[in-house]
Amino acid sequence: MVFSSNIFLIYFLPVFLMFYFISPKKWRNVVLLLFSLVFYAYGAPDFILLLVGSCVANFYLVKLMHKSENKLTKKLYCAAAIIISLGLLIYYKYANFFVENINYLLEAFGSHTITFAKVLLPIGISFFTFQSITYVIDTYRGNNQPMERLHDYVLYIMMFPQLIAGPIVRYCDIEQEIRHRNYDWNEALQGFYRFIIGLSKKILISDVIGIQVDKMLAGDIAMMDSATAWITIIGYTMQLYFDFSGYSDMAIGLGKMMGFHFPENFDNPYNSSSITEFWRRWHITLGAFMRNYLYIPLGGNRCSKSRMYFNLWIVFLLSGFWHGANWNFLIWGAYHGIWLVFERMGLKKFYEKIGKIPSVILTFVIVVVGWVFFRIENFHDATTFISRMFAFDFNMMENVYDKQFFFTLIIAIILSFICLLPFGKKIHDFVFYTNYNKTQNIIVWILAVLMLLFCLGALNTAGFSPFIYFRF
Repeated sequence: MVFSSNIFLIYFLPVFLMFYFISPKKWRNVVLLLFSLVFYAYGAPDFILLLVGSCVANFYLVKLMHKSENKLTKKLYCAAAIIISLGLLIYYKYANFFVENINYLLEAFGSHTITFAKVLLPIGISFFTFQSITYVIDTYRGNNQPMERLHDYVLYIMMFPQLIAGPIVRYCDIEQEIRHRNYDWNEALQGFYRFIIGLSKKILISDVIGIQVDKMLAGDIAMMDSATAWITIIGYTMQLYFDFSGYSDMAIGLGKMMGFHFPENFDNPYNSSSITEFWRRWHITLGAFMRNYLYIPLGGNRCSKSRMYFNLWIVFLLSGFWHGANWNFLIWGAYHGIWLVFERMGLKKFYEKIGKIPSVILTFVIVVVGWVFFRIENFHDATTFISRMFAFDFNMMENVYDKQFFFTLIIAIILSFICLLPFGKKIHDFVFYTNYNKTQNIIVWILAVLMLLFCLGALNTAGFSPFIYFRF
């Protein structure tokens, strides 16, 4: 089940909200947990027991870890909990990749290949794995106490607003809200507005652009002219951003409707004037996870420059591999890692010399080129596409883009860069962060309902479209 579907918008969400708000406060966590189980089981019934089982195992291992007074035993419990989470992730997400590459080597040396049944990927496994790891490590470090009730822990991991595609929420950030939440109807209304903003990003922008992007990339890439290649990949750049940030907006909005405050996951990333800044603005919770649980334990920047560069590069290499079991994702991660190292070595000074806007344009181009490896999973096709981008052949193919695509793409580009202007930043902050008064609430409520109806109409016309990050 996805947020941008009729089954969710017309049936699941209204029924859930009705049961949730008529229930006594002490039962609302139970209601939320039951509906979260239904939400996940609807899309992945074969994996629901696996997910719940891993939650139960981690819950009790962390309990034992916390009670243990022996340092070695405490470390062993911590390691066991992490191994369970990472083991499931490695098996379900990377088993096919490893077997395929081993078979490739065996074939090259004339040996018999391994027979191995294809492993299906549970939806959202990367996100709930990372979330469980944060709980284990933060409890081990003493950042929070272990949960007392099993169903509260399962709720923390499986809460349907952020179960499938984030944001990655640390337990210490919502610890008090899981135990006790104060309900503010004004904030709940703002959560509804935020949900509609995300829904509109997904259905009215990302899906419209994505249809044409998919159509173009399904053709012969080698025959593309440079203009078509650039328009296609910029289209994907906007499709991905409005798809994923739209999901994050919906998750944050749903959380607010229930009294939770999930962390922001995007902050106008295409306004960045360096790759370093881009990663402070794009998928913020993943960046925080990589920094707190990988980069800093490796030594971070409290070491020699050469080791710091290696730490940066390895973190982004692994970040790329986290996104998918494919060599092109590794290349994408290494590509960003290299640019981060270059910036630490002095490239940032060049950005400062050329000024803000040129730096933003240059950073955007670097990011766009990187998205080629993210979108096109075959290395040869990806390099062919990049060669067409820089072939300087700008005789754009005729009749390949319709007016709706171009109009939506222009709107997406304007919305992506409007915060570079002072008035644009004010508009953005008013839409996302203002505590509206009564009159403003009425106006925004009417607009939100109208946008919801418009989205439902567009959804019924275009049909089902899953979120891009579901496969990660």
